[in-house]
Amino acid sequence: MGKADFLSPKAISNRIKSKGLQKLRWYCQMCQKQCRDENGFKCHCMSESHQRQLLLASENPTKFMDYFSDEFKSDFLELLRRRFGTKRVHNNIVYNEYISHREHVHMNSTQWETLTDFTKWLGRKGLCKVDETPKGWYIQYVDRDPETIRRQEEQARKKKQELDDEERSAKFIQEQVRRGMDGKEAEQAQSVYTELKRESEEEKVAFNLSAPVASSSRSSSVLSTLKAPASSSSVKRKEAPSGSDSRGERKKKSALEEIMEIEEKKKKKQSSAVRTDYWLQPNIVVKIVTKKLGEKYHKKKAVVMEVKEKYGAVVKMIDSGDKLKLDQNHLETVIPAPGKRVLILNGPYRDTEALLEGIDEKKFSATLTLDSGPQKGDMVDIAYEDFSKLA
Repeated sequence: MGKADFLSPKAISNRIKSKGLQKLRWYCQMCQKQCRDENGFKCHCMSESHQRQLLLASENPTKFMDYFSDEFKSDFLELLRRRFGTKRVHNNIVYNEYISHREHVHMNSTQWETLTDFTKWLGRKGLCKVDETPKGWYIQYVDRDPETIRRQEEQARKKKQELDDEERSAKFIQEQVRRGMDGKEAEQAQSVYTELKRESEEEKVAFNLSAPVASSSRSSSVLSTLKAPASSSSVKRKEAPSGSDSRGERKKKSALEEIMEIEEKKKKKQSSAVRTDYWLQPNIVVKIVTKKLGEKYHKKKAVVMEVKEKYGAVVKMIDSGDKLKLDQNHLETVIPAPGKRVLILNGPYRDTEALLEGIDEKKFSATLTLDSGPQKGDMVDIAYEDFSKLA
């Protein structure tokens, strides 16, 4: 009986049926032929072409099984990577989407008997992360692409660098708080409070707070008192509680302490007169700390080419050569390795070139050897923010 005409209803129905998925038991993987019913599959198995394929497979069955297993594994993982990425998903969902393609490799021609065996094999080989739950097996694709690994390492390096900067800032703040607490404890230790007593019950004690303080060390700590006449015995003063008149008596200062206090005030006055709120200088290396310019310039180093109105600067990126105009609030100084040359940007040694000798992380300062000026060769301690690396 001949075939039906191409445009006949039966021929069209046959073509529609052949496009869809058919039963797996009527599919021949060796010939890659799908039959629509049992009779068609039986006729195919008796055909000469099928018999030749069986003879080829019988010569080396392991070769054909390995080939189909590799095809199944690569197509399955490619679908998992492209469709779900690195998300955790049920293995049956991926498998149903895989077999929806008509030309897929069937699992009964591979080395795995069930989908569970294939899932466990993926976990043993490290191709996926697998875990068993009451709802079944879940898989998660492990992306081992070199470009992806490089990108993840770059992100981890940036994150570590940001954490290092934050830790350094936190240590600096903790050090400042500790110094403030030590100074407060030392001041409290120097203050000695004594109980205020009167020699006679008939004596009335008064304090003249408006009296000028004497310049000498002895008169500066003694408060003048006015004594009432002895006849005013009828006036009685109640005893004050302990510590209520702490302003009445203070510890006397020695001449050496007064001289040291005067010298310290002179130094503070000189340093405050020399220091300024701007520090930018040409030919120094700085780091961009603002995130408004994007990741391309964040935490990158540049060289100051020109200073604009004391607080702005035109900088040139070291890696890309781009030129930017930034405010000094968007920049910070760069601390080089010991042995490198730096420029002091603020304080009494401003505009002085020096050689970095060592770094004190606890005090957030560095030891510099001056290379110019009248004090050339002297070693000084300068804070991190008051010097930067020379270009």
